[in-house]
Amino acid sequence: MRGGVLLLDKPLGLSSNAALQRVRTLFGGVKAGHVGSLDPLATGMLPVCLGEATKVAGDIVSLRKYYRFVVRLGESTITGDAEGAVRERAAVPELTAPAIEAVLARFTGVTRQVPPMYSAIKQGGEPLYRLARAGIEVPRDAREVRIDALTLVGYAAPELTLETLCAKGTYVRVLAADLARSLGTVGHVVFLRRVYVEPFGAEPMHTLEALTERAARGELLPLLPPDAPLAHLPAAAVSAEERLRLLQGQRLRRLGAAAAPRVRLYGPEREFLGLGSLEAGELRPRRLLAVP
Repeated sequence: MRGGVLLLDKPLGLSSNAALQRVRTLFGGVKAGHVGSLDPLATGMLPVCLGEATKVAGDIVSLRKYYRFVVRLGESTITGDAEGAVRERAAVPELTAPAIEAVLARFTGVTRQVPPMYSAIKQGGEPLYRLARAGIEVPRDAREVRIDALTLVGYAAPELTLETLCAKGTYVRVLAADLARSLGTVGHVVFLRRVYVEPFGAEPMHTLEALTERAARGELLPLLPPDAPLAHLPAAAVSAEERLRLLQGQRLRRLGAAAAPRVRLYGPEREFLGLGSLEAGELRPRRLLAVP
């Protein structure tokens, strides 16, 4: 199997890595990696790259994600979600939809977040979550994040239901806590679902149960091709002779071609070969898939 991308609907209560291992088992232990971790509390789209598609995982990581989440106001927790112990309680003021939406507007665009202690970010070579579990809290620098949309779906005190489209590196738990503070109280996430990861908004997800049933019946499992997340990149086609040269690591002349830091490479039969770049009139191989 050359590989492909599986859009898993990660279930509640399972870590991303545990879900990945279940998928690997269904595919016979093939090399695999998940794209963008989801906490055990979270459900929804977890792209899993299998086989040679692991070479394009970084392209999916860099794309935007769409979430629906529920924030319970009045209590904050040490983890920022319902899995952690309560850290602080505060009264919840009377809130109206217009007042909430006015606060939400302040969080759209480029903003800054302090990463949570319960995260995989490393400091001094140690993941922050390990320090947090040991009761150690260390200073963290705020990071720029981009939130392209933040919408109020509903408010039934003390819970806010929201949807957001955000760029890589955005922590919904931090967004929820910061929003609660701006509303004059504290809060934490009690529900989180990743609705989609770009560019897969129109693609169906597959549950572990459905995948297991299909595997038991001997059916092919639903994989998207390795180039499915790369449609935003320009494409370059090569001849049979040029294909061989690329696979040997050689550069091809492309005088007059517009420069592009990353391009999709295709053989004469529209076979996806991997990624390259166009620089100084040359087509250069960058990350090629293993091909027969």
